Amino acid sequence: MTATAVLTARALLLDMDGTLVNSDAVVERIWRRWADRHGLDGDHVMKVVHGRQGHASMALLLPDRPHEQNLAENARMLAEETADTEGVVPVPGAPEFMAALRGLPHALVTSADVALSTARMAAAGLALPDVRITAESVGASKPDPEGFLKGAAELGVAPADCVVFEDSGAGIAAGRAAGMRVIGVGPRAAAHGPDAVVRDLTQVRVEALEDGGIRLSVG
Repeated sequence: MTATAVLTARALLLDMDGTLVNSDAVVERIWRRWADRHGLDGDHVMKVVHGRQGHASMALLLPDRPHEQNLAENARMLAEETADTEGVVPVPGAPEFMAALRGLPHALVTSADVALSTARMAAAGLALPDVRITAESVGASKPDPEGFLKGAAELGVAPADCVVFEDSGAGIAAGRAAGMRVIGVGPRAAAHGPDAVVRDLTQVRVEALEDGGIRLSVG
């Protein structure tokens, strides 16, 4: 976007993959191998998997397969992804953005589990927020809003007073369903109707307000 948008919030809820951490290289490696094993088109698979928990992606891609098989294979995939951090780097501007949030209400809301989110944030050189909503925290994957609503509740902030940072269609839909405003990050975001879009986090400026709020200038 060329114009600068200004949003105010009481808390920020941050997706990880594609938003804070560029893990596309790993995701491509793991999921294209999975697509080959199951005789599926890799390009189609890649359009589905971003933002969702693995078992939720499998349920869409292999709709006739029992849920228990999806859960078992997802556990194996998570172990593969956690062990593979080659090419995992911070999204441009992420270190400075996270530094600006110190002392301000924010939470990580990710479809990754604890082990994977810990490994990827460490590989990218980013500190984990104190409040984290991971795959273990929820019963439903994005685009269900449960994760974002839990993040807001843990921070003690009304959903309408939260701003979400997301890159994927599933994540943006989850933020909107939670009644939150959404800033889309990166090339995948613009097609999914966020309130504002930035190329990366270098285009976001954070200011703490005297009343405890947060002012975001984006663009």
